[in-house]
Formats: sequence, structure tokens, C-alpha cells
Amino acid sequence: MVALPDRIFMSAEQYLVWEPTQELRYEYWDGEVVAMSGGTRNHNRVSANFFKLLDDALGDRSCEVYIVDVKVQVEPGQQYFYPDVVVTCDERDTDPQLVQFPCIIIEVLSPSTEAADRGKKFAKYRQSPTLQEYVLVQVTQPGVEVFRRNEQGKWVLSEYSLDDKLRLESVDVEIAIADLYRQVQLETKANPNN
Repeated sequence: MVALPDRIFMSAEQYLVWEPTQELRYEYWDGEVVAMSGGTRNHNRVSANFFKLLDDALGDRSCEVYIVDVKVQVEPGQQYFYPDVVVTCDERDTDPQLVQFPCIIIEVLSPSTEAADRGKKFAKYRQSPTLQEYVLVQVTQPGVEVFRRNEQGKWVLSEYSLDDKLRLESVDVEIAIADLYRQVQLETKANPNN
């Protein structure tokens, strides 16, 4: 494997040609190429569970669900990100390498990515006119946050715990939160009385 410099800069056109030839995945942030960090087993399991549940529920519709290795074009020539799961129901999404018209983006949070997922990534994702729901999933403790675009174009937060059911309104799919955590080793909270 070839060692790369700490910071890589290139044009979006160069990135779109270069990145598919790499062993690792890289996002593109306004000219800078950023390596994706590795995930944990829990992160992978939650992502896979979410993908499978959505893929099964949407199998007879014209929606497509992708996991991990399909990038989203946030802003042409400026940002290309790899969400953990993305759903598109837009017939204009025909590019074989990326999704341009997402309706749902799901990020499974990890300590190294949580700040970016909540902050600058969500700020960029909100600019997509087709995005209706942005989902953040915890992996150490069960918890899901969904930001939905309302009729006025404002983003509204809803929170879900392990016993709840999540309705993804943009695709009319209901998912039990417990099913997202199937085979996930959650951290146990220490009992203060011990």
C-alpha cells in the first residue's frame, strides 16, 4: 500500500476518477480528500440491520437502498460523502457511482465521526432539496434521532428509544428500534447502588 500525505487536495473531477481506484474510501470536502475511518462490529451490525429492514420493506417499490460503499453527491464539485445507509426514490438517480437525490440519509454514530455527522455534514445534507429525513443512530446505547423536513422546510427532531417504533414518513415504513439493535452488544450502565 502506498503511503499518502496527511492532507490531499484535488479537483472534484480528479477525485471522481481517483477515488474508485483506491483500496480505502475517501470523502470529498471542498477540494480536500478525507479518508474514512474504520468502523466497529456494532457500527457495522446496526448499519446492516437498518439496510436489511429498509431493503425488505421497499423491495416492491421504485426506491433503492444502499449501504456504506455508495457516495452521495451533496453539492456537485464540492462535497461527496459516504453515509452508512442512503435511500433514493428518485428516477433521476441513474449514476452508477453515486446518489444525487436522496430522501433518507442514515448515519450510525461513532466517537470519531459524531461531531461531523451532527454538525458540518448535516448542515451540508440539509441543502439537498430531496432529503426528507436525516437519521442518527447511537451504537453504545440504544437511541435514534430523526430530523424531518416539515411542510415549511424546517427540520424537526424526534427521538426514539429501544421500545419505540420509528416511522420513516418519506417512504411510509415502520421499524421497531429493537430490530436495529439485533445482535448488537450494547454497553451496560453501571449501577450507582453497587
